[in-house]
Amino acid sequence: MAGSTHPYTVLDVFTDTPLTGNPLAVFTAGELIPSRLMQAVARELHLSETVFLLPGDGEADATVRIFTPQSELPFAGHPVLGAAFVVGAEHELERVRLRTGAGIVPVTLMREHGAIVFGEMEQPLPSVCAFDRAGELLSALGVDGSLLPVEAYTNGPTHVMVGVADVSGLGVLEPDLAAIAKLGPLGIDCFAACDPGVGSPAPGAGSPADVPARVRCRVFCPGLGVPEDPATGSAAGPLALHLARHGRYSPGGALEIIQGAEIGRPSRLVARVEGPPDSPARITVGGSAVVVAEGWLRAG
Repeated sequence: MAGSTHPYTVLDVFTDTPLTGNPLAVFTAGELIPSRLMQAVARELHLSETVFLLPGDGEADATVRIFTPQSELPFAGHPVLGAAFVVGAEHELERVRLRTGAGIVPVTLMREHGAIVFGEMEQPLPSVCAFDRAGELLSALGVDGSLLPVEAYTNGPTHVMVGVADVSGLGVLEPDLAAIAKLGPLGIDCFAACDPGVGSPAPGAGSPADVPARVRCRVFCPGLGVPEDPATGSAAGPLALHLARHGRYSPGGALEIIQGAEIGRPSRLVARVEGPPDSPARITVGGSAVVVAEGWLRAG
């Protein structure tokens, strides 16, 4: 059999329960895989994202290249968190700095009995603008309107926010994915109204009294080759900022985001915005991850 073999680890991210959350493949010696093959490898595995770990430098512990089955991304949340778990475990780090196409992303890791149980990343601050094809998008989603303005947030990838009336309405969405794909390589984040003060304390969210607000969401990414994403870390920070900008979430507190239940992959993300909504100082997103498989792929 021709070709080299390359080790990889599969993690379920934004969960602590195997076979839930968002699966991710991390190639731990990505520098040995030719760049020309990375997209084909991601397409072969056909997960939401595949990460190739490359050597670090004086500023970063590792460099990551992130691919969906269809394209390379400068930044994405669950690949960065999952990669940080792998790098942190291998090198026994409490804080991992990963170089992405959108800059260096620091991830703080928390352990219990020596095992990493939670990670919190500081995300790139997004740019914000009105989405000029809102009518087409709402028609493709099959909804009459959005509870809040339809706006696009870019922190590497671009996510468009659409507010749905309630959780039941969110659950029965049957979007026209082909029509959404024609809008471009976007994530479409549909969320139900948040419920302040509901939920149990979130790991990494601060003191036991720091009870998070809670919101449910679904994220559709057919233009990136992912019909519906189980957990979208890159959208979680912008969603918290969107809610803060429109008075539905108070900055400084934890926002618990529940995603993926509709496709059998329940996930839990914890986002936080610090500073004024019109000029945030810092946005973090955290969650858990668990290793579910290890293997070798033949390519090159």
